[in-house]
Amino acid sequence: MKMTQAKSLLSGRVFKTVILVVITFLAGYFFHALLKQSTTGPEHEHTGEQAAAEKQTMWTCSMHPQIRQPKPGKCPLCFMDLIPASSESGDVGPRQITFSQEALKLMEVQTTPVERKFVEAEIRMVGKVDYDETKVKNITAWVPGRIDRLYVDFTGITVNKGDHMVDLYSPELISAQAELLQALKAVGGIKDNTSDIMKRTILATLEASRDKLRLLGLADAQIENIESAGEPVTHITIYSPMGGVVIHKNATEGMYVNTGTPIYTLADLSRLWIKLDAYESDLPWIRYGQEVEFSTEAYPGQIFKSKISFRDPILNAKTRTVKVRLNVDNPDGSLKPGMFVRGVLRAKVAQGGAAMDPELAGKWICPMHPSVVKDQPGACDICEMDLVATESLFAMANEPNEPPLVIPVTAPLITGKRAIVYVRIPDANKPTFEGREVVLGPRAADYYLVKEGLAEGEIVVTNGNFKIDSALQIQAKPSMMSAEKVQTATEHQLSVSEIKYEIFEVPDEFRRQTWGIVEKYLSLQGALASDDKDGATRAAGQTQAALSAVDMSLVSDKAHNVWMANSTKMKAALDKIKEAKAIEPMREGFEGLSNELIAVVGQFGVYEGKTLYKLNCPMAFNNKGADWLQIDEDIRNPYFGASMYKCGQVSEVIGTKPK
Repeated sequence: MKMTQAKSLLSGRVFKTVILVVITFLAGYFFHALLKQSTTGPEHEHTGEQAAAEKQTMWTCSMHPQIRQPKPGKCPLCFMDLIPASSESGDVGPRQITFSQEALKLMEVQTTPVERKFVEAEIRMVGKVDYDETKVKNITAWVPGRIDRLYVDFTGITVNKGDHMVDLYSPELISAQAELLQALKAVGGIKDNTSDIMKRTILATLEASRDKLRLLGLADAQIENIESAGEPVTHITIYSPMGGVVIHKNATEGMYVNTGTPIYTLADLSRLWIKLDAYESDLPWIRYGQEVEFSTEAYPGQIFKSKISFRDPILNAKTRTVKVRLNVDNPDGSLKPGMFVRGVLRAKVAQGGAAMDPELAGKWICPMHPSVVKDQPGACDICEMDLVATESLFAMANEPNEPPLVIPVTAPLITGKRAIVYVRIPDANKPTFEGREVVLGPRAADYYLVKEGLAEGEIVVTNGNFKIDSALQIQAKPSMMSAEKVQTATEHQLSVSEIKYEIFEVPDEFRRQTWGIVEKYLSLQGALASDDKDGATRAAGQTQAALSAVDMSLVSDKAHNVWMANSTKMKAALDKIKEAKAIEPMREGFEGLSNELIAVVGQFGVYEGKTLYKLNCPMAFNNKGADWLQIDEDIRNPYFGASMYKCGQVSEVIGTKPK
């Protein structure tokens, strides 16, 4: 009885379990059908759009962002896996980039409009006070003789015109005085019955004697004294021809001098020159007649003013400066030659070539002494040359009718060859900026004049432009450092074109001998890949021996000439490897050896049944790239060794391709 009840209970439990399994199966079936149906609706369409978007994703290299290709793969430069390129900028131009408002605040971007306005350039110059060269004179000996007395016996003394300077004893002067006295005596001997011809001759001789003494440096008063005394004077006094300061004393008492020997140098300090150094870049702002303010260390707080009277036409090649001269009146002697001065020139507009201040228009100037300017034509007060119109010497520098186009100096990024300005694109959904190359004029204080590339009213970035430029560089777009277009992986591969060689028919024995060179070369390649300097030195010697063992009588004359050119370069590369003290120069020599051996196997072929693999490391020698040969495809980089053992890829298979 109990056994029957137990069986009935067990059968009921089994039945319930079966029913539960069937219900679960049916629920899963209907859910699967519903899910399948839903994939044909809008959600499925959204998935299709997403897949299409994924297909349009560009892939780039994190180390070389200029590499961009439409599908994942390896970077052709470093063989790293490509990653999806950032799509933050959306659909914008190649020189444009878009940011969110939050990013813009973090970057602290500031902008300003391009405007037209007059800006004042403040040109600062340094220089010194110098003598006015037109007011420096020498007192020299007009006759040979001996200086018996110097009335001015040290420099720095101020003298007036007519002050006595030197007592000179001169036999030539005594002789000339005697001639004068003889002529004077002859005049006194004229009688009434003397013929007119004789009278005129005697009087002419007297006047000639006086002229001779004048030419020898005597004044009329001195000549009259000699005639009154009736006898020659032993010493003649030399007087100062001008007032000024003695700046050089070139003689001493008792010194014998010849005609023309300098005794003193005098300078009139009532008028001086200020010579300022103007840098080459400031020349467009400097014009004739501009007012310059200058100060000296001796008189702090005191401002002197003068106008530019001369601009040196020659540039100093060492300092890259041009001398600018001011003429300054110095009646009280406060300015001293040799004083350092600091000058400031304020100009409004740049002008090319020679220029002058508008105030000089319609006036007359001396071409020899530009400081002489008059309102009417006439003669120069200094050289008596005829004055000419100022317009004939200088170009007019009238103020422009329209202010120049300017931007702040912080707006352009200047690379030396180019100037890049980032302009905000108006009416964009998100803050968008475009890099634009502009042509700048000279700098005026805190502004640059713009010649080309911008228009009035455009908004340029004045702060944060470096950050915008960096973002463009990360996205491999044209930036301050590069104006070139983005390079795709396909373009990179096409740029590395294979060299085509002329193929020569040579005997198998010649190929067997050249294969001996290849075998030793492979040992050298393995040593460099293992960073084994000593092994590389031994392998280089063995390679050189194999190179010398090649029998050149096996080939034709043309092939012989080609082989000699290759072998000479291979020998030079092997010598460099053997003589190297470190492994890096060995690798440089190995590159030259590899290039020549690749040419050899390309022109003469490899030994029958042999295969070589030409490999390339694009990062070798600062991304210049380098090739080498191996007997298999397992990369062993000889240019980096253990540091980048697997950097490289097979670029060509030479010989019999393996099955």
